[in-house]
Amino acid sequence: MTAAAAPRICLIAAVAADGTIGDKNSIPWRIAGEQKYFRSVTTGHPIVMGRKTHESIGRPLPDRRNIVVTRNPKYCPAGCETFPSLDDALAACRAASDVFVIGGGELYRLALPLADRLFLTEIHAEFGGDTRFPEFDRKQWREVSREAHRSEDGWNYDYAVYDRA
Repeated sequence: MTAAAAPRICLIAAVAADGTIGDKNSIPWRIAGEQKYFRSVTTGHPIVMGRKTHESIGRPLPDRRNIVVTRNPKYCPAGCETFPSLDDALAACRAASDVFVIGGGELYRLALPLADRLFLTEIHAEFGGDTRFPEFDRKQWREVSREAHRSEDGWNYDYAVYDRA
């Protein structure tokens, strides 16, 4: 009997040119279609998020297994599972083909060394928020797809997918 393959660990984030992913527990931009893209990529897969990210969303996301990483054992949001660490959350997803880490900044920092694939909405504008996506060596990643878009507010952005080289 062979062991099941470990799930592919994917990070998905919208990242501004200055690395910003958030400001004061919210997203500092609104891009029509970006949430639809997020939904299409993550539906049917487990999503792993930190407590603050879950609270900023305000509810479990439908058609996905919602997992919140929190050190508070009493934090039990309805419709979500909780785990005390990223490692524990990922271990609980062993049967999945893909698992998506959806934020926030600290969870991205912990998950990046483990990640197999990055789904980045790269926004070609700066926003100066208080939460950033971790810097990474792009030489360790191979771009597998890119779609260029322009928002209603005039921002250019791309949906880019990278696999670990």
